[in-house]
Amino acid sequence: MVDWADGVDSVPVRALSNDELELLSASRGLGFDGRELARIRAYFRRERREPSDVELAGLAQSWSEHCSYKSSRPFLRKAFGPLVPRTRVLGTGDAGVLRFPGGGAYALRIESHNHPSAIEPYGGAATGIGGILRDVLAVGARPIALTDPLFFGPLDLDPAAVPRGVKSPRYIAGGVIAGIRDYGNRVGVPTVSGGIYFDPSYVVSPLVNVGCVGWLPRGKPLPNRARAVGDRLVLVGGRTGRDGIGGVAFASQELTGSSETESRSAVQLGDPILKQPLIRASLEAFELGLVRGLKDLGGGGIASASGELVHAAGLGSRIDLAKVPRRETGLRPWEVWVSESQERMLFDVRPRDVPRLLAIFRRYDVPATDLGEVTAGPFESIEWDGRPAARLRVGFRVAPPPVRRPVRERRRRPRPAPSVPDSDLAGLFARLVLAPDSLSREAVVRVYDHEVGGRTVLKPLHGRVESPSHGDAAVLRPDPRRRAGLAVATAAQPWTCRDDPFGGAAGVVEEAARNLYAVGARPDAFSNCLNFGNPQDPRVLADLARTTEGLAAAARALGFAVPSGNVSLYNGGLGSEVIPTPVLLATGIVPDVTRVASSDLKSPGDSLFLLGRSRPELGGSLWARLDGLRELAIPAPAPGALRRLGDRLLAAIGRRQVTAAHDIADGGLAVALAEMAFGGGLGFDVDLDATGLGGPGLALAAEGGSRFVVEVPTARARPFRAAMRGVPCVELGAVTDGPGVVRWHGAAAASIDLARLYPRWRGGLALP
Repeated sequence: MVDWADGVDSVPVRALSNDELELLSASRGLGFDGRELARIRAYFRRERREPSDVELAGLAQSWSEHCSYKSSRPFLRKAFGPLVPRTRVLGTGDAGVLRFPGGGAYALRIESHNHPSAIEPYGGAATGIGGILRDVLAVGARPIALTDPLFFGPLDLDPAAVPRGVKSPRYIAGGVIAGIRDYGNRVGVPTVSGGIYFDPSYVVSPLVNVGCVGWLPRGKPLPNRARAVGDRLVLVGGRTGRDGIGGVAFASQELTGSSETESRSAVQLGDPILKQPLIRASLEAFELGLVRGLKDLGGGGIASASGELVHAAGLGSRIDLAKVPRRETGLRPWEVWVSESQERMLFDVRPRDVPRLLAIFRRYDVPATDLGEVTAGPFESIEWDGRPAARLRVGFRVAPPPVRRPVRERRRRPRPAPSVPDSDLAGLFARLVLAPDSLSREAVVRVYDHEVGGRTVLKPLHGRVESPSHGDAAVLRPDPRRRAGLAVATAAQPWTCRDDPFGGAAGVVEEAARNLYAVGARPDAFSNCLNFGNPQDPRVLADLARTTEGLAAAARALGFAVPSGNVSLYNGGLGSEVIPTPVLLATGIVPDVTRVASSDLKSPGDSLFLLGRSRPELGGSLWARLDGLRELAIPAPAPGALRRLGDRLLAAIGRRQVTAAHDIADGGLAVALAEMAFGGGLGFDVDLDATGLGGPGLALAAEGGSRFVVEVPTARARPFRAAMRGVPCVELGAVTDGPGVVRWHGAAAASIDLARLYPRWRGGLALP
């Protein structure tokens, strides 16, 4: 029997039956399944003692789905393991790190903060931003850009249709956007890309995905592992409280009608005012070589960070939790161990460097405390005022075996799509442009600071000051001494993934690549966030498996490296689950930031070309969703053909043959043309017969094929055609200074009053 420290309880497990173990796990909110409980019981029988509550709490965090990826790990390794080329990827820790042409490196990572945002939208989203900033900081990079793909239920949902215990989509959306705004703006990192998507499957479980890009001038990432026996473990940043206790266990189960009251304490409290000095002090310490390895304190708190830090090096640790700075009295040792209080990092530091490190953090008025040391292992010894609180094999705690769950693919039998009506093309055009998923996001983009830091060359809104419109990607200039730029884009298409997880996922990668090609960037890497329902449902796991395969296949064809990612499961509850939602944060290399293309039309008389092969499939399209049509065939992905087309487009942009470019995505050709015209305050005259599709309605609504609309000055049209020889390229029409005119076989089929449509599009997304 161990003489535990005061405040540490022994928890009998060795003599308990399976049923009694499950009752114990449920009563303490540990989240273990029967197999895991049996494994814990066997471990402590071998140790001939009972566990402490500190040990059980740490195990619960590390073995949660959120930390261990126990259900998804086999699929991730198979799909993405080969997509980490050593010639380009410098690190794959808390964030992926890639070489930047000419010197330096950049980091990227996207992750989720879904469950906390469903319970406390403002705080959940704010701490999601705080966490992703630390992920990038944890590889030694300065955060330089944020992204925020967001997924909500319909804003106009009847309040009577909102399940009891669930907040309305409008309330959640308003709180989430405010949380991102206040945290990102206050910490001084620009939000340059993102998206807002609506679907009934997100009513119970909204998805709040956040991404970050960082810059390493010297191109040398710091490792997320300890370095040597005897090194000191120094905790820096915010003080520890009771917020966020059990956060990863909460994120590893479905939401219920009582989650609002039962799980509120699992939501962390962010402090952006502390984050900025924490970033500055950390970067100074990195620059001086005082930090040898580090981990972000995110899910699982000190327990996860310290365990993962030493386990990655095959070492152990000795930590005294009583030394942890606390912001409230009465915290139990197990609470300090697993609290997810924000703005904290754990550093591995040489003993001789500790005084200098502490002095730096004192100067920035940021707490920093020497908690303990790295040991030879294989045990971690956790103390409270010098007395034992936990002693476990590190590998046993932080590296549970994967769970091989059953997989069963859903029955999907695509139906032929009905015909798109040709009778009212102007009405069809307006319906697509004014759909909630198409409306201008300017009202949201404007509340974020997308220029702080002075690196944003091409901004998220393109076009005239008086009529801004959507662009495909933002372009940053990480190093002001060089013209090379980094393009940042996000991509998601959950509806095609619902109808065909493999093909839809490949289509998401194609969309990310198109967004980069359209501004003049060569695709380089992406980080993925995989949002799915309950993995204990074999159909959900089959969707996840096929999605990873589709992402990987398209990434290989398009030359993307995949150095980082995140999996978020159990998104659902109350009888609902989110549709398969893989989300990408993608980056591309721009050789010269003075030679980029924006989406807005520039000059009347210029030619409009359609690049890419049009396809008639309507599965997952905006037109199909507006009419409630599901299980239609989705466009077949063709990433190899897109790469050949994209290479030609990049060359044309580099030769200044293209003055505007926009990819065709949600809403088809109608939305692409509208957004280009809105941004330039101009019109167009196009013949839809050039698409090769069966009718003008289909030509406006179809989203099939990886396609672009590009504007080419008349004087450059001939060399542009020559440059595009061998890839699908047809002249669609011309830029005008009048309305939007669509033709069929040369005859005028509709005239769209763009000047009247624009105010409705620009102001239609009403958010609190």
